[in-house]
Amino acid sequence: MRLLAIETAAETCSVALFEDDRLLDHRHERVGRGHAERLIPMIAELPERGRAAALLVDCGPGSFTGVRVGLAAARAFGLAWRASVSGYSSMTLIAATAFASERAPDTLAVAVIGGHGEYFVQRFARQGVQPITPLTSLKPEDAARACAGDVIAGSGGAALRAAGATGELLAVETDARATSLLPAGLAALPPSPIYGRAPDARLPA
Repeated sequence: MRLLAIETAAETCSVALFEDDRLLDHRHERVGRGHAERLIPMIAELPERGRAAALLVDCGPGSFTGVRVGLAAARAFGLAWRASVSGYSSMTLIAATAFASERAPDTLAVAVIGGHGEYFVQRFARQGVQPITPLTSLKPEDAARACAGDVIAGSGGAALRAAGATGELLAVETDARATSLLPAGLAALPPSPIYGRAPDARLPA
C-alpha cells in the first residue's frame, strides 16, 4: 500500500512517500514558520504528485500553525484521493527517532518547546516506544525536574539543561521518513490536533 507521511509540527517541513515498507521519495526542509507555503509544493514534487492510499500526519504538540497546516492538507488529500487519514504524536516520533540512535538508553525524556514559556515533556521506554508518563506542559524548572537525569531528546533539551536538568542531550530533528519507526498502534490516532495544554480561555463562573 502506498502511504504519504506529512511532518509539520516543528521548524522542519517534511514529506515521505512509502510503498509498503520501502521509501520511494521524500522532501525535507527547515522552513521555520513557512509550512503553509512549502508543504503542497513539496508533495507535488513526489512521484505521481504524492498520491497515496493512506496518509499519516503529525497531530502535535508543536507549532500551532504547522500542525494545523499538516492536518488540513492530510484531510483534503484524503478526501480528494478517497484515502484513509491517520495521525501520530510528535513526541512519539521524536522518541522513536532517538531510540534508533546507539547512544539512546532504554528510557528517555522528550522535551519540546511549547507556548507561553512552557515545555512539553513526556518520558518513553524503548520497548514499543511506549509512554511512561502522560504528556504535560510545564514551566522550565518543573520540566527540568520531570526529566530528572534522563537523556533528553527534542527542541527543549538545551533550555531544560539550563534550568537544572542533568541528563545528556540527544539531537533529534523531526523527519517524515522516521514515521517508518513508529509501532503500528502509535500511528493510528485520529487526525485531530494534540495541543498538550489546557486552553487559556475560561468560561465565566
